[in-house]
Amino acid sequence: MIEFLLDPWDLPFMQRAFAVAAVTGLVCGVVGVFVVLRGMAFIGDAVAHSAFPGVALAYTFNGNLLLGGAAAGIVTAVGIAFVSQNRRLKEDTVIGVFFAFAFGLGIVLVSTRDTWTTDLSSFLFGQVLAVSSGDVWTAAAFGAVLVTVVLALRKELVAVSLDRETARAAGLPVFRLDVTLYVVVTATIVMSLEAVGNVLVLALMITPAATARMLTERLGTMTLLASGIGCAGSMAGLYVSYSYDLAAGGSIVVVLTSVFALVWLLAPRHGLLTRALRRTTDAPRVSPPAEIPAATAGTP
Repeated sequence: MIEFLLDPWDLPFMQRAFAVAAVTGLVCGVVGVFVVLRGMAFIGDAVAHSAFPGVALAYTFNGNLLLGGAAAGIVTAVGIAFVSQNRRLKEDTVIGVFFAFAFGLGIVLVSTRDTWTTDLSSFLFGQVLAVSSGDVWTAAAFGAVLVTVVLALRKELVAVSLDRETARAAGLPVFRLDVTLYVVVTATIVMSLEAVGNVLVLALMITPAATARMLTERLGTMTLLASGIGCAGSMAGLYVSYSYDLAAGGSIVVVLTSVFALVWLLAPRHGLLTRALRRTTDAPRVSPPAEIPAATAGTP
């Protein structure tokens, strides 16, 4: 067991991978709590895929893929926030429109090139084992800024998530808060692309927060749990990847989903098996019917 835990740390590329995975898991856990509370898990998938045309465009012109993806994601996020202010359209409907358009545009742009490079492939599927020391420090700096912004606005973001109309009546700048949350989600997703890639990034943001949601009702505790689960699960996924020579991004997602499944079954208050056991314990006991004495002879 000691060798299993310590061997990967002898390799410099694994040290960098652990650092990026830990930072990414922590930040995704914190931001994901507000995404789950808002009931807007689809926004993570939409923004992740909306970054695709920016990446494809940067790839076509030999630019920086992450900067291209960030620019496209932010433009899409602001567009979603703006169009969503029309209350005749539900937020998930607007997200679906932008999601489909952005991904379709990305496919069109990619089709203009005859070949793909490993850079574009790593954007789609992640390449956490190839990160540099500069990538680690960049992720840490971006992560600190994103967590600070979210925690500073946590009360306002919760108010808007629970009841937008009441928040607007109370004088909160709903549109600006929407834009802020969308931009933070976009930046978090772009930051996470090196760890798990465009295809799997939604799981890194949603799964730890959903797991924490099953365990507590308190926002502060939920945030701490989600960040801890995201961080520990990401590092555990790297251990699995190293030990069995598996894809790192996929291993991280499988580990996080396994933790969610266990909590879904065994959570103290909301777990499936726990609730079933509670119903069995609390079921009213039915007393057996009283024995009817046999009729005596001569009784009319």
